[in-house]
Amino acid sequence: MRLALAIATALVLASAVACGGSDGVPTATVVVSDDDGGRTALTVELARTPAEHSRGLSLREDLPEDRGMLFVFAEDSTAGFWMKDTSIPLSIAFLAEDGTILDIQEMEPFSTEVHPPPGPYRYALEVNQGWFQRQGFEPGDQVEIPEGVEALAAGE
Repeated sequence: MRLALAIATALVLASAVACGGSDGVPTATVVVSDDDGGRTALTVELARTPAEHSRGLSLREDLPEDRGMLFVFAEDSTAGFWMKDTSIPLSIAFLAEDGTILDIQEMEPFSTEVHPPPGPYRYALEVNQGWFQRQGFEPGDQVEIPEGVEALAAGE
């Protein structure tokens, strides 16, 4: 029975966090939800290391509407984000450890303006500019972070 449970858990984790990017970048599916029952799934590339955090979505020409990037930090961070080498207009949501959206900000291409978080956050979710508004999501709503994502940031 324990073996079957372990196998089932491993399969669920493997389906939630997989190497899905064309360049071997791990991806995951996150679900954004609100208090009214609205739910939208996004496939996100995972930025887990300082080098991946620094690169982000820079040097890209487009981003499909149902895709994004989840920046994963091993500990809470207060670092801001900028768009110096990014040509895609983006929205960023700063997320608490439990996935609560703390703040959403709009970021313009190639801007060196730093977008500071409202306070400590554990994750940042970048999507096409206006995505959160189009979907009806706002601060206080939730992003379901798949199990195992935190371990990727910790290098486990």
